[in-house]
Amino acid sequence: MAKIKKELKKYFPIADLIGKTFGKNCEVVIHDLSHPQNSIVYMVNNHVSGKKVGDTFNILIKQVLLSKKFDHDITANYKTYSKDGRPLKSSTVFLRNTKGEVIGALCINYDLEKMKDMKDFLDEFMEVREEKIEEEVEPLENVMDIAEDLINKIIGNVNVHDLKRKEKIALIEFMDQKGIFLIKGGIDQVAEKLNISNVTVYSYLDEVRKNKKEC
Repeated sequence: MAKIKKELKKYFPIADLIGKTFGKNCEVVIHDLSHPQNSIVYMVNNHVSGKKVGDTFNILIKQVLLSKKFDHDITANYKTYSKDGRPLKSSTVFLRNTKGEVIGALCINYDLEKMKDMKDFLDEFMEVREEKIEEEVEPLENVMDIAEDLINKIIGNVNVHDLKRKEKIALIEFMDQKGIFLIKGGIDQVAEKLNISNVTVYSYLDEVRKNKKEC
């Protein structure tokens, strides 16, 4: 193996720093491009790609130099694969000497396979459903039981015969906010519990919703 250039050796601590900062799933490779057949002169966490010192490069031209995102000697976040087929997130920067000549490259390869389980967990955890209910829905039997219990608790132990019109409207407004009247049969139940007619419940609802729109 050819002698390693001093100009490349100065990047070894940087490679170590990157590897220690981002952990064992992050591989850092330094290439000496004056020896294309054996370009790799230094590696950190080489288990990621499965390559070793003395191996050659294989994607520097196709996925780096010819990339539309190649800019200022850098191409970041392109996809490569390890020897055993695991997907890697890769980035490369070319290294120049004091004359401005390209002498090497520093590559970072991050093992995405290790992140897959975490991504799957987060995707599953963050999955939510949004349902918009705009009209009465036929409830299941247990839903109606729960709704009836809620109506009873909203009304409480007060004597409905003593409730004034304003108080009944306030109860109707609260139940409307909570979606009681979206349940089919909710109007009938509330009318019965408040000892008023269905027509009166509808009247109070109209008044409540009209006032809400005007606010």
